[in-house]
Amino acid sequence: MPIGPIDAIGAGAVQGVRPSGYIDQAAAPAASGGAGFATALSGAVENMQQVQTASSELSLRAVTGDLTDIHAATIASTRAQVTVELVAAVRNKGVDAFNEIMRMQA
Repeated sequence: MPIGPIDAIGAGAVQGVRPSGYIDQAAAPAASGGAGFATALSGAVENMQQVQTASSELSLRAVTGDLTDIHAATIASTRAQVTVELVAAVRNKGVDAFNEIMRMQA
């Protein structure tokens, strides 16, 4: 018996999901050197704050009973958690790189 496609899952069903390796050219920093890195880093921190704010709002709506779609709150919470972990990992790698540079002999 052949298995047919699932019609309920379309291109618009999952929003915000990009294919692996997708690079948003509009969001990519155009500057080069240290200024480009600083811009990218500050943009990542601002994005993290926005994701956390959205997660907090959805969690509050879920607790008060105003939320109709619990899946949205769960996804937003997981997205905020992963974003914080990513920012912490980047920070840790930056600190490690700085410490390694400071240990170099001239």
